[in-house]
Amino acid sequence: MNQLKTADYIVFFIYFVVVAFYGYYVYQKKKTKEVSSKDFFLAEGSLTWWAIGASLIASNISAEHFIGMSGSGFALGLAISSYEWMSAATLILVAVFIIPVYLKNKIFTMPQFLSKRYNDSVSTVMAIFWLLVYVFVNLTSIIYLGALAISSISSVSFEFCIVALCVFSMIVTLGGMKVIGYTDVIQVCVLIIGGLVTTYLALTLLAQQYGFGKDILSGLAILRKEAPGHFHMIFDSSNKYYNELPGTSVIIGGMLINNLAYWGCNQYIVQRALGADLKTARKGILFAAFLKLLVPLIAVLPGIVMYVLHNKGMFQAEMTDNGVLKPDHAYPTLMNLLPPGLKGIAFAALTAAIVASLAGKANSISTIFSLDIYKKYFNKEADERRMVRVGRWAVVVAMTIAAIVTPALKSLDQAYQFIQEYVGFISPGVLAIFLLGFFWKRTTASAAMAGALLTIPLSTILKFLPVWTNGAFPDYPFLDRMTIDFVIICIVMVAMSLLSQPKESNETVIEVDTSMFRIHPSFAFGSVLITGILTALYTIYW
Repeated sequence: MNQLKTADYIVFFIYFVVVAFYGYYVYQKKKTKEVSSKDFFLAEGSLTWWAIGASLIASNISAEHFIGMSGSGFALGLAISSYEWMSAATLILVAVFIIPVYLKNKIFTMPQFLSKRYNDSVSTVMAIFWLLVYVFVNLTSIIYLGALAISSISSVSFEFCIVALCVFSMIVTLGGMKVIGYTDVIQVCVLIIGGLVTTYLALTLLAQQYGFGKDILSGLAILRKEAPGHFHMIFDSSNKYYNELPGTSVIIGGMLINNLAYWGCNQYIVQRALGADLKTARKGILFAAFLKLLVPLIAVLPGIVMYVLHNKGMFQAEMTDNGVLKPDHAYPTLMNLLPPGLKGIAFAALTAAIVASLAGKANSISTIFSLDIYKKYFNKEADERRMVRVGRWAVVVAMTIAAIVTPALKSLDQAYQFIQEYVGFISPGVLAIFLLGFFWKRTTASAAMAGALLTIPLSTILKFLPVWTNGAFPDYPFLDRMTIDFVIICIVMVAMSLLSQPKESNETVIEVDTSMFRIHPSFAFGSVLITGILTALYTIYW
């Protein structure tokens, strides 16, 4: 059952050829021009709004969604959708208040902002943090989940999948940001179509099992009836998964901190919009917000379907590993049920999501290392050609390290929650440093450095103190720990800034004025529409 047929290979081959040739075409269009580091890293001025929006989603959606989020849908239910739906709201805030600051001040990397606003020491510390998280958490988890899924639905070994995904991603990444941005449009189309096909199959299978033929609307009704506990967006403290999604913290607490740090202060996300003008960047981000509303339909719903079918006695062996229930097996098990041809589409969709996300992260690793580490500390006189060469080597090295580390993740249960929690170790500090740097001129470099150095130790203490004290210290959910972490760091930074003498430089370097936050009526209309949809969803499924 876990093998691809000839029709599947044909579909996948077509996908591979289309992406490869389109990427080569985009690359060749710029080949005659003098190589430019800004063009390689940012595709400066050449990405349209729809390419920016598609690239944002392609870089964000990966195996962690198809496999990890579907697994969390199996275990937790629709509530895990808050990561997607609240991201849509956060993207609006980023487009209005954060992107204008970057574009006005010609910021190309997140460490560059820190260097310009504070100093090189703060910039370097955070650059190292980002590189470590991107390589050891982001890249490894995506490669792991991707290899797990592909090896589950084909006869290809887990180890070979790791190598193949890394090589395919490197090929896309080495063409630079412009190639990534435009091939991401194809990747998004493929992953949405393939994802919808898989969701359709899941609902059809459910309807058939309950005697309703292929009526998918009946399948949706069955879900609500058979798994009512899986259709609540807000958990109370009596829910066994409260620690993972603690009540209203998914709206106004740690989830907001997590999303603002991810979408507003994250190199491989923000990078897509940094080469565009403000109007184009905002339209692209709004487009991404609309696409975000669709993600639970293709990532969470199949997991809930598998939960109901598993409770009915189906897929008992497929959903366990050595007798232990593995929610992350839900999506691969479902994909194995697809008929030849359609399975190839779903397979291509999954691969598209993995490759696009890996390429986006690898390009950002390359950008940060080349511009903020190599040029600053190793070769200040490096010309444009050498910078691009160093950037490409950084991609190869990062992918190689991630491939070596990936097998260590085999012990994970819900990989999606692992990613969110451990990325969340630095998110509160990052957001505090950036927000205070944007909007409070009094913030000092020493306060920012304190925030940078505090975030990981403070997160670690809050996580492990309940264990160290045998339960005497409360075991807060990780989203609530992020809120506590963020508040403490902000208090420390504000206190340090007020107690120190204002510096003559750096406090007023970043230009911010209210005119930057004015929005076009069409953007306002789109924002209101998204907000209305979110309000309706949370009202219905509260």
